[in-house]
Amino acid sequence: MRADRLMNILILLQNRGKLTTGDLAAELEVSERTIQRDMDALTTAGVPVLADRGKAGGWRLLDDFKSKLSMLKKDDIRSLFVYPSPALLNDLGLNGAIDTREKLLSSLPAPFQEEANRIRERIHLDHDGWKDSGRKREALLPDLLEAVFENKRISIEYEKMNGDVISRVIEPLGLVAKKDTWYVAAAHDNQLRNYRVSRILLIERLDEEFDRPENFNLEQYWKKAKSEFTAALPTYEVEVEISADIAKRVHFSAGRFMRVVREPVKKGERLRAVLHFQSEQEAVEFILGFGTKMIIVKPKKLIKKIVAEAVSVISYYEE
Repeated sequence: MRADRLMNILILLQNRGKLTTGDLAAELEVSERTIQRDMDALTTAGVPVLADRGKAGGWRLLDDFKSKLSMLKKDDIRSLFVYPSPALLNDLGLNGAIDTREKLLSSLPAPFQEEANRIRERIHLDHDGWKDSGRKREALLPDLLEAVFENKRISIEYEKMNGDVISRVIEPLGLVAKKDTWYVAAAHDNQLRNYRVSRILLIERLDEEFDRPENFNLEQYWKKAKSEFTAALPTYEVEVEISADIAKRVHFSAGRFMRVVREPVKKGERLRAVLHFQSEQEAVEFILGFGTKMIIVKPKKLIKKIVAEAVSVISYYEE
């Protein structure tokens, strides 16, 4: 397509300095006549493409424009204008990020603008699920972001999974959005930990700077932490419905191995969750202990195992 070809001409001239019409035609697999038309189009668009005559002649970019182009490639343009989730930007208080992109777009040469517009018309990233997740707005994120950039220690009150609230001083190193859930990676007592932002109840900024660990790379750290977390997850899944009066106790018992699928909407409705176990037998023993207050949704074959175990217990005590 012509927009791609014009961009490739600019990139070739940027990288190689000077090329003849024949060189460009051979490189892009088009006729020299097509290259001549393309150069006319670039000139008309205001791109300073100069033609040197003579034996050592060829096409080149004006040096000042060449430095402004700064090795910008087609993939750079494409990645730059694939928009992240506006909701995540809003969480961070970066509402003006999209306006900034518009300013950047307007400053690009015409062929680059055309390519950026093509990307925006063809690719949209939607990080939200089909249904409203009901997630809490991360009201503390802008404060966390500021502390991250200023290397400032903060004191937080944090609600653990079992409902307990703890206080601690952390050194925030970075923010990570896992789908639509935010985490802050932070150092505490010389150990790196992740804190779910929605569980942070209070933040107090301290007038204390910390030294950021040398060679800390947030992306690499998160990939490693995610890999370790995934490897530690039990592999046997059971979907259950749980009575409201035991939900908190189950949450505490199952810990991080419990994922809520559906919260109760009305009084008396059961919570639905997925529990992870190391084995089928572990699932039987855990679920049986809650009697009729925990009902198996799937896998159905586990119900037979539960019944058999219950019958075995009854037979034992009836003897």
